[in-house]
Amino acid sequence: MEIQTKRDWKTLAENVIGGYQVTEEEALAIVQANDEEVLEILNAAYLIRHHYFGNKVKLNMIINTKSGLCAEDCGYCSQSIISDAPIEKYGWLTKEKIVEGAQESIRRKAGTYCIVASGRRPTDREIDHVIEAVQEIRQTTELKICCCLGFLNEEHAKKLSEAGVHRYNHNINTSKGNYENVCSTHTYEDRVDTVEKAKESGMSPCSGAIFGMGESDLEAVQIATTLRQLDADSIPCNFLNPIEGTPLEGQKQLNPRKCLKLLSMMRFVNPAKEIRMSGGREVNFRSLQSLGLYAANSIFVGDYLTTAGQEPTADWDMIKDLGFEIEECAL
Repeated sequence: MEIQTKRDWKTLAENVIGGYQVTEEEALAIVQANDEEVLEILNAAYLIRHHYFGNKVKLNMIINTKSGLCAEDCGYCSQSIISDAPIEKYGWLTKEKIVEGAQESIRRKAGTYCIVASGRRPTDREIDHVIEAVQEIRQTTELKICCCLGFLNEEHAKKLSEAGVHRYNHNINTSKGNYENVCSTHTYEDRVDTVEKAKESGMSPCSGAIFGMGESDLEAVQIATTLRQLDADSIPCNFLNPIEGTPLEGQKQLNPRKCLKLLSMMRFVNPAKEIRMSGGREVNFRSLQSLGLYAANSIFVGDYLTTAGQEPTADWDMIKDLGFEIEECAL
């Protein structure tokens, strides 16, 4: 049964700023609030966001260094072995191409450059290939570097950390209870293990969600509380883009108001963390995209892995129109 009781969202936000940890029931109330309360909830989420981050917006850019050719069966992914999506497939980009992408990241005003590759886990040779590119980028820029290369063992995590990779991304994607409905070739626990290994190596842990994959409202809250328990520093909030040719093609669970409530809930549960409005924002938030930045303090700029984002200039204008400011990276 949905919770209909109207809350004093501003007081709850002030309590969070004072150190209070919202309960599962309070987080669920945010997700299930009437649409008429969306602006009040956003205002409250903004109080928390502004306390920790002011009006700064962090930009991140992705480079897809290896596309498709993945043996995993993740139902949301156009690169998986069971996907019929008409995407470009290619092996690893050269070191030079990866380094060039770092310069493009700076041109787009992004402070974090995300090196992403499809596949279950990297080989020793692939780790060394990434490290060579990372070392050159670190010598010539002050970009923060995030890698997302699949499952990690302790040796690979240590090597990436020692090479200067600041952050490692491995999303838990959905709740533990919903995971078997999304993927069968690996487990929820496998994903949590990689987040822990990244953290233990000294890299900043980045892990988030894909909302809209059949999870209940309670499971959406459980995703947020799990990320709090994992102490993820950066939390990408993706909203399912049901790509044609994937098992989740045609799935339609979200609308812009629901997305805003989910994003606000994540801010209440993880108040001091970088929360990124990520993949699927253009197709799910639509004309309400800019409102998401009252809860989130970070976005991806440009394209995603196999789907198009909006033009960087549109993101810059959106931020400027809000009266917010981009955190730029120095050369």
